[in-house]
Amino acid sequence: MDMKELSQEQREELLELLKSRFEQNMHRHIGLEWGKIVAKLEAHPDKLWSLQQMERTGGEPDVVDYNNQTDEYRFCDCSPESPDGRRSVCYDRKALEERKKNKPGNSAMEMAASMGVDILTEEQYRALQLLDIFDKKTSSWIQTPSDIRELGGALFCDYRFGHVFVYHNGADSYYSARGFRSSLTV
Repeated sequence: MDMKELSQEQREELLELLKSRFEQNMHRHIGLEWGKIVAKLEAHPDKLWSLQQMERTGGEPDVVDYNNQTDEYRFCDCSPESPDGRRSVCYDRKALEERKKNKPGNSAMEMAASMGVDILTEEQYRALQLLDIFDKKTSSWIQTPSDIRELGGALFCDYRFGHVFVYHNGADSYYSARGFRSSLTV
């Protein structure tokens, strides 16, 4: 078995968990049918592996969007707070290497790449907040425009006082309450 492939038992367990979450949160995907989604997932076992990584790190992935033009579904982390298994990370490899003291164990961008997922954009983060309220106590790194990143900064979001806030920080910063939310297209 390939390291990025789930066993039959793991696939069945994951699909059952995803189906249950899908059915319990129909407001996130009105009009979508689980049968069509599971068919897409079964046709792409690498995506199942990535969803398992999202789940394993505390993301609680769920379907949040369907693109009619490309016939693709998008899963996002729907855990109430930034996934616990992805916190205390700086933004990217460059930030990790530039940090002189107290380096975190990893970076958000590297973790996302190793999981086969993308970090949310600001637009995706704001859209996710329309489905439920997330990050009332934590914050999540988001994709940062290159001009900001080139100057040493990175962006993150949270939800406070009934609003989504976008902030900036040094890309090398990390906090126990900041992680990242991911997105996976199938």
